[in-house]
Amino acid sequence: MTGSGHEGVATTGDGMRIAYVRHPGDDPVLLVHGFATTGALTWEATGWVRALAEAGRGAIVPDLRGHGGSSAPHDPAAYSPELLAGDLVAVLDAEGLDRVDVVGYSMGSWVTLALVGLAPERIHRVVVGGIGTVEQFARWGVDAVRSALLDGTDTVPPESPLAPLLSSLRQAPGVDTAALAACVSGMAAHPLPLRSSAPTMLVVGEVDPVTDGREEAAAALGAELVVLPRRNHVTSLSARAFKQAALPFLGAVVSV
Repeated sequence: MTGSGHEGVATTGDGMRIAYVRHPGDDPVLLVHGFATTGALTWEATGWVRALAEAGRGAIVPDLRGHGGSSAPHDPAAYSPELLAGDLVAVLDAEGLDRVDVVGYSMGSWVTLALVGLAPERIHRVVVGGIGTVEQFARWGVDAVRSALLDGTDTVPPESPLAPLLSSLRQAPGVDTAALAACVSGMAAHPLPLRSSAPTMLVVGEVDPVTDGREEAAAALGAELVVLPRRNHVTSLSARAFKQAALPFLGAVVSV
């Protein structure tokens, strides 16, 4: 992982090593990436770490298990929203942080919500993005997604928002597709943690099919719903309007 912060590794109760970067600044925000990416690609490359720094806030940027520099088990039983949430608790413990704000995106939003359920006393405010009420792996077929990852086949319909991601992974060097396939199976086997006891904001792209059921999701979470005009699942993450909504909600001064 890259950036101006210091790199760390947290060890979990089941022996996973979770790589993370702590970026300088007070009151750091925990940033949780989605499927088949890394903390650096999701949060540094899109300007989130810089925007937080300009607002005087630090950032904690982990790689979820199965991704980036973290342990990558090939057993589906090693993946669930709760297990990945427990990894985040280990990162908070390693950094001596009692309570944080959290921003999650896509699959990282489900992990974030699981974290709220697992350790509500550790969470202040939550921003989740890129989700609705539908689990995407199950929606497009777990077996089809696994085959696309492991065999390089076009088993996922081209209209699926997962299709371009899965296609790009076939050309990406160093990606542990067996770990990602295990992650797909493990995450899809568990119900979505569509609840939150913390103050919550839900941010979605107007033309993001992954966020089907966004109004129902916001109601279930008791969340403020922010819709980004003309943005899809990829372009929502880098949108200035996303930061302009989220940072004040987190008590940070907007400078983007």
